[in-house]
Amino acid sequence: MKLSRQFTVFGSAIFCVVIFSLYLMLDRGHLDYPRGPRQEGSFPQGQLSMLQEKIDHLERLLAENNEIISNIRDSVINLSESVEDGSKSLQGNFSQGAGLRLRPSQSSLQVDPKDCLFASQGGNQHPDVQMLDVYNLIPFDNPDGGVWKQGFDIKYEADEWDTEPLQVFVVPHSHNDPGWLKTFNDYFRDKTQYIFNNMVLKLKEDSSRKFLWSEISYLSKWWDMIDIPKKEAVKSLLQNGQLEIVTGGWVMPDEATAHYFAIIDQLIEGHQWLEKNLGIKPRSGWAIDPFGHSPTMAYLLKRAGFSHMLIQRVHYAVKKHFALHKTLEFYWRQNWDLGSVTDILCHMMPFYSYDIPHTCGPDPKICCQFDFKRLPGGRFGCPWGILPEAISPGNVHSRAQMLLDQYRKKSKLFRTNVVLAPLGDDFRYSDYTEWDLQFRNYEQLFNYMNSQPQFKVKIQFGTLSDFFDALDKAEANKRKNGQSVFPVLSGDFFTYADRDDHYWSGYFTSRPFYKRMDRILESNIRAAEILYYFALRKAQKYKINKFLLSPHYSALTEARRNLGLFQHHDAITGTAKDWVVVDYGTRLFNSLIALEKIIGDSAFLLILKDKHIYESYSSDSFLEMDMKQKSQDSLPQKIIIQLNKKEPRYLVVYNPLEQARNSVVSVCVSSHMVQVLSDSGKPVEVQVSAVWDNARTASGEAYEISFVAHMPPLGLKVYKILESDTSNSHLADYFMYNDKAGRSENFNIKNMVNAKEAITLENAFTVLRFDQSGLMEEMITKEDGKHHNVKVQFSWYGTTGRRDKSGAYLFLPDGTAQPYVYKTLPFVRVTHGRIYSEVTCFFDHVTHKVRLYNIQGIEGQSVEISNIVDIRNLHNREIAMKISSEINNQNRFYTDLNGYQIQPRITMRKLPLQANVYPMTTMAYIQDAEHRLTLLSAQSLGVSSLTSGCMEVIMDRRLMQDDNRGLGQGVHDNKITANLFRILLEKRSGPEMKEEMSSVGYPSLLSHITSSFLNHPVFPMTVKAKFSSPTIELLSEFPLLLSSLPCDIHLVNLRTIQSKVGFGYSDEAALILHRKVFDCRFPSRDMGLLCSTTQGKMLVQKIFNKFTVENLTPSSLSLMHSPPDAQNISEINLSPMEISTFRIRLR
Repeated sequence: MKLSRQFTVFGSAIFCVVIFSLYLMLDRGHLDYPRGPRQEGSFPQGQLSMLQEKIDHLERLLAENNEIISNIRDSVINLSESVEDGSKSLQGNFSQGAGLRLRPSQSSLQVDPKDCLFASQGGNQHPDVQMLDVYNLIPFDNPDGGVWKQGFDIKYEADEWDTEPLQVFVVPHSHNDPGWLKTFNDYFRDKTQYIFNNMVLKLKEDSSRKFLWSEISYLSKWWDMIDIPKKEAVKSLLQNGQLEIVTGGWVMPDEATAHYFAIIDQLIEGHQWLEKNLGIKPRSGWAIDPFGHSPTMAYLLKRAGFSHMLIQRVHYAVKKHFALHKTLEFYWRQNWDLGSVTDILCHMMPFYSYDIPHTCGPDPKICCQFDFKRLPGGRFGCPWGILPEAISPGNVHSRAQMLLDQYRKKSKLFRTNVVLAPLGDDFRYSDYTEWDLQFRNYEQLFNYMNSQPQFKVKIQFGTLSDFFDALDKAEANKRKNGQSVFPVLSGDFFTYADRDDHYWSGYFTSRPFYKRMDRILESNIRAAEILYYFALRKAQKYKINKFLLSPHYSALTEARRNLGLFQHHDAITGTAKDWVVVDYGTRLFNSLIALEKIIGDSAFLLILKDKHIYESYSSDSFLEMDMKQKSQDSLPQKIIIQLNKKEPRYLVVYNPLEQARNSVVSVCVSSHMVQVLSDSGKPVEVQVSAVWDNARTASGEAYEISFVAHMPPLGLKVYKILESDTSNSHLADYFMYNDKAGRSENFNIKNMVNAKEAITLENAFTVLRFDQSGLMEEMITKEDGKHHNVKVQFSWYGTTGRRDKSGAYLFLPDGTAQPYVYKTLPFVRVTHGRIYSEVTCFFDHVTHKVRLYNIQGIEGQSVEISNIVDIRNLHNREIAMKISSEINNQNRFYTDLNGYQIQPRITMRKLPLQANVYPMTTMAYIQDAEHRLTLLSAQSLGVSSLTSGCMEVIMDRRLMQDDNRGLGQGVHDNKITANLFRILLEKRSGPEMKEEMSSVGYPSLLSHITSSFLNHPVFPMTVKAKFSSPTIELLSEFPLLLSSLPCDIHLVNLRTIQSKVGFGYSDEAALILHRKVFDCRFPSRDMGLLCSTTQGKMLVQKIFNKFTVENLTPSSLSLMHSPPDAQNISEINLSPMEISTFRIRLR
């Protein structure tokens, strides 16, 4: 009886929803196209195009309706199953693509309980080596180790190699920084081109000679200027194994401050170049110079098809610990991997550096004598005082014995008899003579060693893959019962120290202006890639030659390469010479300008009703961005949209996210009497705020308008703005504290003299209280009425008084941070508005703004913080923002790695302060049993949690001296720098919420999506005034997706693939998807999420709107490999945390 009653209720619900949906379809069919006179600014309509558009509109609404019915059907099935099981709980199980574009009040997040399982399992349980444990074990006492200063004395028995000889691979290489002390182009002109030219000549002289190369940015530049015989010579050297390309990315990227989007992008750029020009696929990873190493890089290499990798810059105490336990070669497994699918074999170089004195064995005094570029009479000597000797029949025996002793000692740190001895350094082998000196002397040593049976050694030149092939073979022979001789390791290698207390945590923040600019470029390049591919397919369909023949693809390629170049470990890190930084900045700036045109032109083509109109317009951009940056070192400024009462201005807003979204859009206009109309012609609620000429004076020429845009997933939407006497906009009110502001004609400005009451901001979720300085001191969560002491403060670090001081790389503070002190209270400006309210306080070195959005969705649930930092008049100071709370996190906190995964951290009292600073790419959080406090960031910076309840982020640093790491200068080219953050306070719920030390952590779903909002803001574009004529007909909206992708699936990129010949594009793109994992132990209140979760499953034909998927085949991450059984698939199925690439062709 109970069952039939439930089915009756559900049947009625289905009937009601269907009827309501049909009503909505008809209703929207009427509303979407306003009639009325043209001069009122409605979209002009031709009868045929209007009819076609209505049909398209109805098709999409039918698709949505089918989704609703499909969801209800699934729910009914679930209900019947749960009733049969005797279960009383009804679980929503949305099928793929069920994200409906409802208003937040109608929407509720549907999380399939199965999507919570992965996060609840707590990551991989029993690696042999967990880096969190290693840090606990190591004493960090740094005793003198003898000839190997940071290690120990290595001994061996003479007969150890009697049964199995030592196998040594000497690997010649040259490390070429794409910019550091010179610009990329200057290094190429002065050094790199000669390395390549000499390589071709010298390797051809003897087939036993080998050479390693990594940076494709340089190879590509050289390739473009050489003749065909040279190109053929390179191909033949690659074919016969004398030359190996390792990693094959555009650069050797930094692994602390780079975002995974950009790391993948530069990897694809390099691999695509290699495939097209050389037809080769790199096999082994080589990262000898990044300042610390991230497991994200290991994961990305594994996904790209690599099975082996090498790393070098790891904390000297960790190297010593690993050497003692012979764990320098290990399978690197991701913290979150419950199996072993992410395992990649990693070799860690054991000594101080990758240069020749530190690579043959433990004694640099001896190894230096085998760097034959340092022979007497040359420009370089050996710092240890003993110079090399040229090898001759007279000394070959003694020199061979001396070198072999080092190789044997080095081998004692590993578990097999296969030894790697790199032979190179920065920009080596640029001189013709060096090739002869190194190769001829080593050839004599090899010939002698190999001819002496008593030496028990087989030595040769090799590539990295020669070494790894031999290592695999040796490991296979030693395997016991199928058990590998190499341990499994999980964790990361931050923060790096190369000696003493010299921790490289300064570069996590150095040159923060460009770290922010990098993230803006990433957002723009992703938006451009996606819009360009869709526009390209439309242009091909309608034969729009003006678009097809445009230089957009070459500009896009250039932007990819400029972004790629900036991921280099001396670029995004902020560790290059001033003029090199300007060179990087200029490249980023030029690409931003080029991308704005690509975004504008692509969006214009897509939103046009009649695509052929595109042909009739000049090359001038039709759409322009709402922000303009004047130079590579200035902050972007909003442009002012000129309004009049006769003609409306059109605003095209692009949502670059794959989920539907309600976001606040703010643009600047010339009048405060303004009306904004939606696609249906209805007025939208608008807040008009002042644009400030300075802290106290409101502009009379410009006004900011803000409204909530309801945007479809990956969609374009058109709004109209017009000057109107019947404006229904709401003017913001202003309250000034600690000083007076001038009057304004249009705004209510109140000077609060001797105000006693606290400054507060409030929305539907939170009340914020501020002190008299305008700094936040309390958050009250309305859901439970609880008061939380969450304080924001600023502080200073100085640098130590010792000889070694902070610089671009190193953070060597003079003790704990000192509070930011001010003699008089800062001027505070409080804004109260219908759409947002904010508090802005003006300190000498930072303008600090805290904003609360009055919106029901995602944006209303976090607090936005933006700082404009200016420390250009200071010396040896670093400015930090500290967020303190009552959260009892003790010494545990969490930071993200590359925006991809969360790494738990332990603040250790046995380590100096600077060792407890870690990189934060997109977020950091602290938590206890009851709450989690997350700081979300729109730029990479250094972060720490030095006391319980606190997080501290270093926002900028100005240092007057070099820190003796080769740069030869301090950091004093500071800019006025913008930092952007969100603070999210969440209540934890669920069984046993004690704060255990897990090896893994996951953000909440709300945190993930807030981070996406922060890093992928909407793009408002105005139709230029001269094009706002009635002859141009625009669609009211154009969603590129049929419906929202599942909440946990992120579309990383849709990157047009190059053509196989020539310089152009193909009709394929790389679709890169990432399935994020989220912690479900947070109340699943109505968050305003317009999507669901589906266990990583998506039906291919239900993804795109107006485009048919002709072909979708799985690929390796960087398109190098296709699975042997690769075929067109109809369903995408992603595992938790998986990043996958597919080759896609749309029509």
